[in-house]
Amino acid sequence: MIKFYNILNQDKFLHKSIIKTFKRDIKKTNFILGEQVKSFEEDFSKFTNNKFSVGCANGTDAIYLALKALNLPSNSEVIVPAMTWISTALSVVNCGLKPVLADIDENSPLLSINEIIKKVTPKTKAVIPVHLYGSVFNTKELKKRISKNIFIIEDAAQAHGGRYDDNFKIGKYSNMACYSFYPGKNLGCYGDGGLITTNSTNISKNLIKLRNMGSSSKFKFDLVGINSRLDEVQASILKIKLKKLNFLNAKRIELAKIYHKLIQNNKISKLNYSKYAVFHQYVVQVKNRSKFIKLLKKNDIGYGLHYPVTINKINSFKKFFKNDNYKFSEKLSKSCISLPIDPSLKRDSIKKICNIINKY
Repeated sequence: MIKFYNILNQDKFLHKSIIKTFKRDIKKTNFILGEQVKSFEEDFSKFTNNKFSVGCANGTDAIYLALKALNLPSNSEVIVPAMTWISTALSVVNCGLKPVLADIDENSPLLSINEIIKKVTPKTKAVIPVHLYGSVFNTKELKKRISKNIFIIEDAAQAHGGRYDDNFKIGKYSNMACYSFYPGKNLGCYGDGGLITTNSTNISKNLIKLRNMGSSSKFKFDLVGINSRLDEVQASILKIKLKKLNFLNAKRIELAKIYHKLIQNNKISKLNYSKYAVFHQYVVQVKNRSKFIKLLKKNDIGYGLHYPVTINKINSFKKFFKNDNYKFSEKLSKSCISLPIDPSLKRDSIKKICNIINKY
């Protein structure tokens, strides 16, 4: 069996260090917003070359908090991709703002900048491009083409360690970048966790208060916040795993290159990933997905679906987007399938997968 993802196997060489931190944290009994959270936030800021990192409870909250920190007028419009995980749009709605969908580029998992420009109105206050599947959106180009009055919040939940180019990592050209540390991410903890990076002192101060019920010091509540804090245990795990992130991302990139080279089948279309993608998922488009899945199951090959329903087709969101169509997003959602790209997989396993699916 070639598993889709095996966290136990991937983290095996870190287990002793992680268990040691568990024992230390239990003895200290300081589980909320302690020294490990602060230390991890500092490490993550150095890793991403951003001034500030603010941990929170999960990736969905990260986007929610990022929007709340901007204090946007009620019913402001926020542009998000039609092809993304529900959290991106859900956070907009939960902030009392209006989500506006834009299509992705053809054969790409990323928002089309031209489509974003078409959707801008006087009510547009923010854009949330998503670095879907670990492919990195061209935030620099977007920043050049939209008004300086429109905020850019990057959804980097699938792109830990991603770069725009040789020089700059995610966060350089945006107001904030939001991360999830869900266990299956490129950088994942052993529960839920999230974080926002920013280079703005004022935004970071707002985020610190908002994640802690509006307070930066006990019994003093300056903002209407929520309870969304990264805990010490998860921060300790992330601090250890962050040191190995570049190594594990390099493994993902190596496996993706094998897929790209060896997949040769006109029923399987390869997506255009960015040059510095970190391949959270390796996604292809296939004809007759249900038949393709049967082939994978028959050969004990794991797979994933990211994502089979676009935002405008989700039951809880249909009312916002009646009669809307997003050609390339809907095409990808109906034909996408994620192949195993666990960094602990051997090259031979990827070659075996390619040999099997080339016969499809």
